[in-house]
Amino acid sequence: MNRSVIITCAVTGSGNSAHKNPHLPITPKEIANASIEAAKAGAAIAHIHVRDPNTGAASRDLALYREVVDRIRSSNTDVIINLTTGMGGDLYLGPDDNPLALSEDTDCVGQLERMAHVEELLPEICSLDCGSFNYAVDNYVYISTVEMLRTGAARLQKLGVKPELEVFELGHIWFAKQMLSEGLLEAPPLFQVCLDVRWGAQALPRNFQAMVDNLPQGANWAGFALGSMEMPMVAQAALLGGHVRVGLEDNLYLERGVPATNAQLVERARQIVELMGAEIQTAEQARATLKLKKPGAMCKQTPPPMRAAV
Repeated sequence: MNRSVIITCAVTGSGNSAHKNPHLPITPKEIANASIEAAKAGAAIAHIHVRDPNTGAASRDLALYREVVDRIRSSNTDVIINLTTGMGGDLYLGPDDNPLALSEDTDCVGQLERMAHVEELLPEICSLDCGSFNYAVDNYVYISTVEMLRTGAARLQKLGVKPELEVFELGHIWFAKQMLSEGLLEAPPLFQVCLDVRWGAQALPRNFQAMVDNLPQGANWAGFALGSMEMPMVAQAALLGGHVRVGLEDNLYLERGVPATNAQLVERARQIVELMGAEIQTAEQARATLKLKKPGAMCKQTPPPMRAAV
């Protein structure tokens, strides 16, 4: 069991949830405030997406990211900023007789374009989704190829940003270990085990155990599950020796029929962990655990474009 646990709060996500919970943050001000409130409740890390303030739809607008990050940093709240790079991998294929007639919902760009906000804002952490896979949407595939991943990992090394390796099934872990062997990832690597994201790994204790057993020795890792399995997997993650993630990206409810806030979910996770006999790490302690660099210590100059590693 892990006796010193880092809590990440994933504050808004990219799902079609804008009208399902009145507490879901949508505007940059709301997302920044939710991150700050989560930090005050005990989260050391805020995992951040942005949304179109007018529609609530997921976005990868650099200006929105810039405003969120500026608001958090100017608040003097000590929280580790973790920006998603998952947006821009949406491929909606056409019907079976014409699969290349892509839907207008398709938003599939290269890895460097997906990381434009990371290049400018230099968070301490950003996500890196470690493989393509199906979601529970007809003819939709999330695209993250091995060339994209090598390109992204190499770029993040130059920027000094720690990639959080999002793994949704065992093959993703296998390829992440390949990148580690190629020198594209700095030790210790940081993994996020993602459960109950259809059609990845189902949130079952045996599946969680199997994924953790396949992580490279010495890796730091956290885990989460969606919906009603969020809090059970908080306990499971701590028992297996890892860190935890909660937040409105993953679960909208404190209990059946009761919409949650991000801070409430962090408080609930903190209660679970502390009742198990563990302590919660501060942001400063988490930096030491994860071997992070503070934003002020990072190189502020963007390196020249790089070709994908081979």
